[in-house]
Amino acid sequence: MKINRRIFMGNSVIAASTLAAPTVFADGHAKPRVVVIGGGAGGATAARYIAKDSKGKIDVTLVEPSRMYYTCFFSNLYLGGVKSIDDLGHSYGKIAAGGVNVVHDWAVGVDRDSKTVSLASGSSVPYDKLILSPGIDFIDGAVEGWNLSSQNAMPHAYKGGSQTELLKAQIASMPQGGTYAMVAPPNPYRCPPGPYERVSMVAHYLKSNNPTAKIIVADPKPKFSKQGLFQEGWAKHYDGMIEWISSDFGGGNVSVDPNEMTVSIDGETVKVDVCNVIPAMKAGRIAELAGVTEGNFAPVNASDMSTKANADIYVLGDASQQGDMPKSGFSANSQAKVCANAVRGSLTGSKVFPAKFSNTCWSLVHENDGIKVGATYKATAEKIAKVDGFISATNESAELRKATYEESEGWYAGITADMFG
Repeated sequence: MKINRRIFMGNSVIAASTLAAPTVFADGHAKPRVVVIGGGAGGATAARYIAKDSKGKIDVTLVEPSRMYYTCFFSNLYLGGVKSIDDLGHSYGKIAAGGVNVVHDWAVGVDRDSKTVSLASGSSVPYDKLILSPGIDFIDGAVEGWNLSSQNAMPHAYKGGSQTELLKAQIASMPQGGTYAMVAPPNPYRCPPGPYERVSMVAHYLKSNNPTAKIIVADPKPKFSKQGLFQEGWAKHYDGMIEWISSDFGGGNVSVDPNEMTVSIDGETVKVDVCNVIPAMKAGRIAELAGVTEGNFAPVNASDMSTKANADIYVLGDASQQGDMPKSGFSANSQAKVCANAVRGSLTGSKVFPAKFSNTCWSLVHENDGIKVGATYKATAEKIAKVDGFISATNESAELRKATYEESEGWYAGITADMFG
């Protein structure tokens, strides 16, 4: 058959229209689907930013079992009587109003071949990209005598919400002159200054309500974040109340008995009234079920937070093994923005900016006595690498410490707005 110009042009149009046909994504869907598991600082931020910046071009589903999220960051201030529990609670209404499909359910499995997430309700959710931000779980047996069944007698309070309220109630019920004991966690763990801010805030509460009480800290580490600043504050505000026992003096040789309410430190058994056990940590269970963990955490690529096990699965925040960034709410929020930009670019062809990260951890030692540590980071081929950092100095003025605390209040308002809208 002779092919004339009209026939050729007609065939060209058909071919062009075929090439321009929309890509079919997960489960035969015309639009790409992103599923985010975990509605904390990493997951909520990632879900909001992808939905907001894609302007309807991506379907975003956030899977989170809790209808109200209580931040772990700032929870120590609730223990210290500085905040109320309601100050820490945030709902998902604005996220849903912003175009995210919020599903309150447990994610119980990931099928990487079919690209689906199984839910406890029996249903499943398909994805093109999956973002995991499940926070932490605890390693059973990390502290001899303690397991998850002991958490009501000896709470960890390292997940915000009911555990925080339980520990606060136990502290408030201590007899006059009683003893609060903390078993601190080994590295790496969520919020490196967190246990020591907690010691400060518990001391703050006890100084006003139970001034003859004692605090014992058994620590498996020889040193801790902002140690000089905390110990300066303890000597200034709570002189004689706090005894910190490092690994050099048996702090790592610890067992507990939840039934007898005793703590054994390097062979010496002490009867206590409250025991706050913060065990060794690992990535939230769903990361392990997805097959992206190596050891206790999930190795990721620094440029976009994609896992080294699977390019279509990303892990944020505490669950990730990424390099130099501490496990903190600020870190998770920072990583989420990098991840959201990369995921949106991958699925829609939008511009992807070079990865940059930052973190600051504020701690309150006493009323209006705030301290901080922080850094900026960049993505390298090997890891998220620290570029530069800063830390509060000892002997700072009361005015500067107050300003640092007020800065932390501003950050909390800002990050929770960034997470939840």
